[in-house]
Amino acid sequence: MTIGLIQAACSARPEENLARTLAAARQAAAEGAQIICTQELFRSQYFCQTEDHRHFQLAEPIPGPSTEMFQVFARERRVVVVASLFERRAPGVYHNTAVVIDADGSLLGLYRKMHIPDDPLFYEKFYFTPGDLGFRAWETRYAKIGVLVCWDQWYPEAARLTALQGAEILFYPTAIGWHPSEKAAQGEHQHLAWETMQRSHAVANGCYVAVSNRVGHENLAGDGIEFWGQSFVAGTSGEILAKATADRQEILVVPLRKSAVDQTRTHWPFLRDRRVDAYGELTQRLIDAPGK
Repeated sequence: MTIGLIQAACSARPEENLARTLAAARQAAAEGAQIICTQELFRSQYFCQTEDHRHFQLAEPIPGPSTEMFQVFARERRVVVVASLFERRAPGVYHNTAVVIDADGSLLGLYRKMHIPDDPLFYEKFYFTPGDLGFRAWETRYAKIGVLVCWDQWYPEAARLTALQGAEILFYPTAIGWHPSEKAAQGEHQHLAWETMQRSHAVANGCYVAVSNRVGHENLAGDGIEFWGQSFVAGTSGEILAKATADRQEILVVPLRKSAVDQTRTHWPFLRDRRVDAYGELTQRLIDAPGK
């Protein structure tokens, strides 16, 4: 199987961003990609830099215009699509949602981002209701895939629960970057932590990890965010198979060997050796020390 990741810069014009992403998806399909993933919230600039009610106008229902355009594309090119959208579910209820479309154009399902950050210039709690569909994996025409979104990257529980459903590839549509004022002092280790964490999901679960990040400097507040790009695909032992640059729009088209998932999980049987009888405390926020 072959996957494609779209790494793009976004303008202030949603229709332009949609057209650019569809064009990139067509190019990825022409180069042989069978499963194509967009970056997080590709239709707009990253509006969560500010808390502004006007930005809710960027949301759309699912199914809706963007979903339907990708369904037509998927059916015509016989490709699977993972597309990240700002979902308007109901008045006052919005989600950061990824749609999964099979190669016949059918809408297989949704993943609503479960972990919602609230950091300087990443004010997502103002916009997004936490996901209520849980962690899921879908059997597509070419592979069984799971989808998580950006901040979910930092949680091994999310990757594990998705992999336990048989996911062979974990896709992470993403929008992450540097605060320009912090880049010199902290930028290198921030990026290293991000990449290492996701490569560890591939190792721990014996699956592929594919991360599609945006690129470019978007200044909606303060000094803005310099998105660091560097979309990548990690193999089943965490090795980097392909990686984009930090400052250019790119399309990564990467062939994967589906049998590697079974081979890795057989030789490194981490799923088999899990002590499920001992993990009950994972459902607690914190665990008090004995005697406290």
